[in-house]
Amino acid sequence: MKTNNQLRLDPLTGRWIAVAEGRSYRPSAFAPDSDLPFHHNDLPCPFCPGSESSSPPALETYGPSGSWTVRVVPNLYPAFDGDEPMVTTTKGPVFTQAPASGIHEVLILSQDHASGWADLDDRQLAVVMSAIRDRMDAHAHSKVIRYSQVIVNHGRSAGASMEHPHGQLLGISFVPRELSDEQAGFARFVGGCVLCATIELERTAGSRMICDNDEVIVIAPYWSAVPFEMLVIPTSHSAHLHLSSPSTLSEVGSVINRALRMLREATGHSAYNLVFHSSPYRAFGNFHWHVHILPKLTTKAGFELGTGVAINIVSPEDAAQTLTGSPDLLDNEAI
Repeated sequence: MKTNNQLRLDPLTGRWIAVAEGRSYRPSAFAPDSDLPFHHNDLPCPFCPGSESSSPPALETYGPSGSWTVRVVPNLYPAFDGDEPMVTTTKGPVFTQAPASGIHEVLILSQDHASGWADLDDRQLAVVMSAIRDRMDAHAHSKVIRYSQVIVNHGRSAGASMEHPHGQLLGISFVPRELSDEQAGFARFVGGCVLCATIELERTAGSRMICDNDEVIVIAPYWSAVPFEMLVIPTSHSAHLHLSSPSTLSEVGSVINRALRMLREATGHSAYNLVFHSSPYRAFGNFHWHVHILPKLTTKAGFELGTGVAINIVSPEDAAQTLTGSPDLLDNEAI
């Protein structure tokens, strides 16, 4: 499917915007209410076993011969595709564009139509994390791709267009603003790595700790922007997810599962986004890869949209206490 995707530069913010008109043809792309149930028609789910021909040929398949447990397939409605170099074209003082080159893939988490990340066992999650690692490693060898974004949108209000649990991997030809802002944050921190320091300080404070083991911690970050936000941090410093050890990757998958089950117990079957942040390829600096868990319990309104300033109605200390069910957390004034 040939697309006419573009990147357009917002001259006010300096952020690139992806224009991908072909994605408007997705089922339920224009659902009027994000909380409506998923669109159903008479066609079988394209991600379920037996419907493999509904998707393009798999990029990766994991599982025993003749079957599969995890699949990675090209997205039928890609926001990024092609291998044109990142060359900008200026069509006036405020009109700048570039080819939206890259790759857009779908990660099918399991055969089970009803099992999201919170429902998978450790063995399945290890395969999912291996698939993410393998695809990011493949992206790293591309001459065009500079950064890969891995996401899981769970629930209609979190942006999921298909009910079958899945993630997306987008390899893109530029470093997006969110990542460059994080890179700048790591560069500004004078005490080494900001997330290594966070691990040490949060273990001492205790009031925002949700999960803690030798390889991974989960906290309700001090700077939480949304209610029950969580940050998953491998304890071993590494800039790139795809270069991490198999044991760390497996543990990250399992700890995310545990955190999501805590979220479900505390808030019900709420929608959420998982956002994996790994260093841009061939980038230097003190980056430490991590995962954001962003529940969709509130809606951004005019102030947030107009200023970029989030209003969080649940403190991270209260969120951690609710999620862990611990009434004896340390005094919130510790930090």
